[in-house]
Amino acid sequence: MDLLVVALAGLGTALATGLGALPVWWLGDRAELLRPALWGVTVGVMSVASVVGLLEPALDAGSAGEVGAGLAVGVAFLLASRALLERRHVTIAGHDGPGVRTGVLVFGVLLVHSLPEGFAIGTAYASETAGLGLYVILAIALQNIPEGTSVAIPMDAAGIGRARQFWAAVATSVPQPVGAAVAYLLVAEIEALLPFSFAFAAGAMLSLVAVELAPQAFARGGRRLAAAGTALGAATMVALALAFGV
Repeated sequence: MDLLVVALAGLGTALATGLGALPVWWLGDRAELLRPALWGVTVGVMSVASVVGLLEPALDAGSAGEVGAGLAVGVAFLLASRALLERRHVTIAGHDGPGVRTGVLVFGVLLVHSLPEGFAIGTAYASETAGLGLYVILAIALQNIPEGTSVAIPMDAAGIGRARQFWAAVATSVPQPVGAAVAYLLVAEIEALLPFSFAFAAGAMLSLVAVELAPQAFARGGRRLAAAGTALGAATMVALALAFGV
């Protein structure tokens, strides 16, 4: 029964990611005018998430060597994935172009970073500390919402439909219930992997911001909007981190 509760908790955090697509839908035709700001939001959200939500807990739990290795492998993973996509003609539902490539990269990086977050859920439940499991679930679920927005923004820019945006956002968090269940059953073994896995995800996410998202945000003729969006995205994630002590 406890395992089922843990898996359902992970599923709940995954579904929360889909809520992040809703603000993009609400903007409708105005999204094109605000595109630099939307890309900026993605830059801010993912920058803070990578440092506060991934790199900081990696440093708290592991050695400098483990974290450094994870960062290096994460950077290499992102750059190799980007190079592979540049050599291939990638389409989603008949849409192609740089926006689709960016969307695929955002999807892939968030998918990868969801597994260690699932580990964190399972480990928190296994610790049997009163209220810790619920605390971690709420923190991750709320942080998943703006990350879902980060998935929807490049897909919307590429002309991909709303239903696909929603389910793509949810799909990025599918590893969370899996990771939660595995960590609950194998807590000692998983705890040893957390520093590397968090650092790996942080390296991939920071690289994505540097080589793909920031250029998209600031190369569209609306630098002030992009800067404002970046500040809004970063402030949102910092506020969530402070509220939940992440």
